[in-house]
Amino acid sequence: MGAHESMEHAEHAEHASGSNKNIALLISVIALFLAFSETLGKAAQTESLAKNVEASNLWAFFQAKSIRRTVVQAVSEQARLSMSTVGDEAAKAALQKQIEEWQKTAQRYRSEPDTGEGSEQLAERAKHAEHDRDLAQARYHHYELASAAFQIGIVLASATIITGMMVLAWLSGLLAVGGLAFTAIGLFAPHAVHLF
Repeated sequence: MGAHESMEHAEHAEHASGSNKNIALLISVIALFLAFSETLGKAAQTESLAKNVEASNLWAFFQAKSIRRTVVQAVSEQARLSMSTVGDEAAKAALQKQIEEWQKTAQRYRSEPDTGEGSEQLAERAKHAEHDRDLAQARYHHYELASAAFQIGIVLASATIITGMMVLAWLSGLLAVGGLAFTAIGLFAPHAVHLF
């Protein structure tokens, strides 16, 4: 091998080394973005599960309050119907007082704004928890797609080093941009794109 060939070989090796450094940097940046999307995805998934449990608990509480209200209303109505059979005025007055108490209790079971535990307030809180759950779930799906794009981008960038095919590096970069787009959609407008 002549001196000229050795120089060409050294220049080619130096160029390949610089190119590999750029690809390694690309892989590092995509891996950083992957870490962000995975972290955001896990947080969104956890929030979605927590809000689902909260909504389920609130709906169960709503049902319990509704059942209690129905029972109290039925007992109150039964007592009202049986008042005609009571002959003693004192007993009638006591029964009337009890019926009024039951009606107040039934009303409190329906609406209790002070504590937020009336069936109306519970239904509103449950719907709000369901909305938050759906929002977190939409975010999660976008973060998952972003993570997939970043992972495939890393694989393609790694293949560039082995094969020397720069088109793979460009595809890797495009996938990274796509992953960033899905991450941004998940952060700022999770309901803008409906994929699932």
